[in-house]
Amino acid sequence: MPPRSTRVLALAAALAAVLGTAGPARAAAPPANPYLAAGGAGAMHGDTASSDTTPRSGPGTGPAAVHRTALQAACPTVLAGSDGYPVAVCTGIFDRAPHVHLLDPATGASLTELTLAKSSVLGGIYSYLDERDRLVVADGSGDLLRIAHTRTAAGAWRLHVVERTPLTGAVAPGDSVVGLSPDWRGRVWFATGRGLVGTVDTAAKTVRTADLGEAVANSLSTAPEGTAVTTDHALYLLRAGADGVPRVVWRRAYDRGPARKPGQLSHGTGATPTFFGPRSGSEYLAITDNAAPQEHLLVVSTEDNRTVCRIPVLDPDGSGTENSPIGAGTSVYVASTYGYPYPAVPDGAGPADPAKAPFTGGLTRIDLDPDGGGCAVRWDARIRSAAVPKLSVADGTLYTVERTGVLDPSRTGILDRYDFLAVDAETGRVAGRRHLGTGFLFDTLQMAGNATPGGVWWQGTVTGVVRIAPR
Repeated sequence: MPPRSTRVLALAAALAAVLGTAGPARAAAPPANPYLAAGGAGAMHGDTASSDTTPRSGPGTGPAAVHRTALQAACPTVLAGSDGYPVAVCTGIFDRAPHVHLLDPATGASLTELTLAKSSVLGGIYSYLDERDRLVVADGSGDLLRIAHTRTAAGAWRLHVVERTPLTGAVAPGDSVVGLSPDWRGRVWFATGRGLVGTVDTAAKTVRTADLGEAVANSLSTAPEGTAVTTDHALYLLRAGADGVPRVVWRRAYDRGPARKPGQLSHGTGATPTFFGPRSGSEYLAITDNAAPQEHLLVVSTEDNRTVCRIPVLDPDGSGTENSPIGAGTSVYVASTYGYPYPAVPDGAGPADPAKAPFTGGLTRIDLDPDGGGCAVRWDARIRSAAVPKLSVADGTLYTVERTGVLDPSRTGILDRYDFLAVDAETGRVAGRRHLGTGFLFDTLQMAGNATPGGVWWQGTVTGVVRIAPR
């Protein structure tokens, strides 16, 4: 049974939906996974449902202090657990290896660092913190690691591997883990680039797998209903049998389009699937497809794969996204990455069609009908989001970073301007803006931020981490 607070929120959201007043701030919270760090920042997308919501307030719309920590690495994953210490998983600029940093909550400075074995481009990015604030990550050694941060007798911080489970017998040479998430029994689910999904019982050191036969380029999501995975062809809901072997509950094909679009890293959906809903917080699943020229938001029922919503979103002349949708109650938010100038794409991604396009952005809110029988666009804002937006259900605000060309807003270059935005989730209006910096050092490269106590926001960049705190 979910915690009492979760049940109360779900009941309140259901009542609000009946009355027609349900908004994002009143949404049912995603189910609290007992094997994820508490606080709403234990995973890249906040929680194992990949809702991209946070229960904490963000920096708000007033004055803020901005501090950049240079780490000589791109840092797409900044997590934090119950102790409030951020853990950043970064890829070194020079060695391309994963580097784990423990950050000072008050300043953002790196307190200690641990270098892991080099893996694929996505290796280590989709890690998480477990219920004991330990980082769970797969590195290039072929092992699943748990990494704790502790203090020595002299008071210095250190990062050290406390558990190692080999995956080499299950994951073929040349393949690698791209996503991790715990289920409600404490098993670690993983997916590989070549479409292998598996469960790991770290206590028994057992690994059980199933082959979907389709490529995976995003992470996976877990909820009491099961584990959701998107391949380059379909959305899957899976559950483990008594033997731990993943089994397909249902499969939903989507329109994958004729090719990879500019501003995407693979051919197919760019979305990690999102569990959300107004009652349990996980009765729906949302992804975006890759239809050309305009993509669609697709929402289905986790129970029976019933279509709840399928609607065109973003620019009708060319739209696409590499980001997971935000899901809260009966609202979904989709941000465009079409044309975003990634410096490189993973091997095997294929050519983009067209080869290039201007990055014009776009952020859209879609509301589902209270009875789950359809949906409609609530608002559409021309925001050039350069990060994965997050919704604070505590203050009803979407937080992201906007990238703007200095001479021409429609053109991107190494001297672009980066601003941290606070967007009113009800209206789509930009309610607050803080300048982060100008130039490629501040490129947030569609990375996800996370909130910690006190309204502090942590945002990865191509060269380190930015700490944004209300004054």
